This record gives sequence, C-alpha cells and structure tokens, in this order.
Amino acid sequence: MNPYHLSVEELKRKATNIRKRIVVLNSESPAGGHTGADLSQVEIVTALYFRILNCGPDRLNDPERDIYIQSKGHAAGGYYCCLAEAGYIPTDWLPTYQHPDSKLPGHPVKQKTPGVELNTGALGHGLPVAVGLAIAAKKSGSQRKIYVLTGDGELAEGSNWEAALVAAHYKLDNLIIINDKNKLQLAGFTKDIMNTDPLDQKWQAFGLDVTQCEGNDMGSVVSALEGLVDAGKPHVVIANTIKGAGISFIEGRPEWHHRVPKGEEVTSALEELDNE
Repeated sequence: MNPYHLSVEELKRKATNIRKRIVVLNSESPAGGHTGADLSQVEIVTALYFRILNCGPDRLNDPERDIYIQSKGHAAGGYYCCLAEAGYIPTDWLPTYQHPDSKLPGHPVKQKTPGVELNTGALGHGLPVAVGLAIAAKKSGSQRKIYVLTGDGELAEGSNWEAALVAAHYKLDNLIIINDKNKLQLAGFTKDIMNTDPLDQKWQAFGLDVTQCEGNDMGSVVSALEGLVDAGKPHVVIANTIKGAGISFIEGRPEWHHRVPKGEEVTSALEELDNE
C-alpha cells in the first residue's frame, strides 16, 4: 500500500509545496527547464506518490512495488520535486538540478536518481516499456500495477499506438496510462501541430478502457485513479490539464514550454502560491 495515503485536502497542500519547489528549482538551473510541463502534471504525480502507488522510498527494490514511468521526461524538474517531497531523494539535491555531475540531470536517469524506474526523454518510449513490464508482471503472477504518464504532444509518436495494440491484445488490465493533456507542446498548440482529437475515441478504437478527469483538480484526479474498475483491458486516464497550471502568468502560454522564472517572476509566482 501507499505509505502516505493522504486525504484530498492534504494532497492539495502537497501539490502547492511541489509547485513552489518547481519555481525555485527552475529559476536556479543553469540549463533552464520545462516550467509549463512541470506544473501541468503536479496533481497527477502528487496523487500517485502520496496516495495511489503501492511503493515507497524504503521499497525501491521490492519486486512487488508498483512501477511509475515518467514518459514525458522533459518534465523531469517537476518529477524530482515530487520525489524530494516524498522522501525518495534528499531535498538538498534540488539546487544541483542540471549542474555538472548532478544526480538530477535534465531528463530522468535510473542510474543516477533513486526512484526513477526508466531513462526517458526521447518521447514515445515510456509506454512501450510499460507494456513490456505489464506483460512480465502478468507472466510472473505479480499483482503490481504499471503506471505511465505521457504528454499529449508525445502521442504523435507512432510507437505509442503500436504499444496500445499490444496492450489491448494481451488484455493488460494492470497497465494504467495517464495522458497529461495540456494542449501545448514545444512549438505551439498540439491541435495545430498534430491534432490527436478525439483522443478518447482513438484509445477506445484501439481496445482500451478510457476515463477522463480534470487533471488539475485533485479530487477529480483521485476519483478517476481510484475509480478504475477491472474491465479486462488496459486503462487510459485522459487528464485535461492547463500547461503551467497554478501560476496565472504562466498558464496556457506556449513560450513557457522551455522558459524559467527569473527575478520578480519568482517572487510573484511564490506569492501567488502562498495565497491559494
């Protein structure tokens, strides 16, 4: 079981703390960061690590632990802030983010960062590996579940849809795919670059069970993840989010894909989060 199992109100407070860490982390990074993507996923990763996942910082090698894969690896900064908040890594590692020889590189690396299950960053790889892990769990009789978080722009990669075919064919009901549908990617709006809508119908056509939630509403995220029922098929949770969620001057703005707050922006962002 999850070692924290926080209430929805407690999860909301954790999410605010993680957002504050993200603002400071990215502002101090020598190589920038992906602020918008870090912020859009906060409720999702907070709910997973503090309520949903059957794992903990003292069970990194437990063969029955649930597996979480951060397929949208460019949002590593937000992921690290969650891992630090949950005790997987020391909080004093955060200021070293993307510094030379840091244990917190610009994309997740299993060999460097405790809690990271897969090296990601090249998009479209997380889901195929998650499918393989889900098949292995089935064959070994394990009760573990495999969770994978993708971006919506990432779904333009054909490897995701090949993996979906395999997942449906093998009836991998131990696989939970979460789409962070923040509607933006590197160069602009996803609908203009490679439109994936209607996303729910696409997943359903591939044979997956589909649920939707408001991805920046903690109650909605928890209800969706805890409300999944055994349908004899893989699950997809489409989390409708806002890129840059939680900070008004970052929300929904394409330029914040690879921009970080500086100076007065840091102060303003932290003040806004303090007044939530």
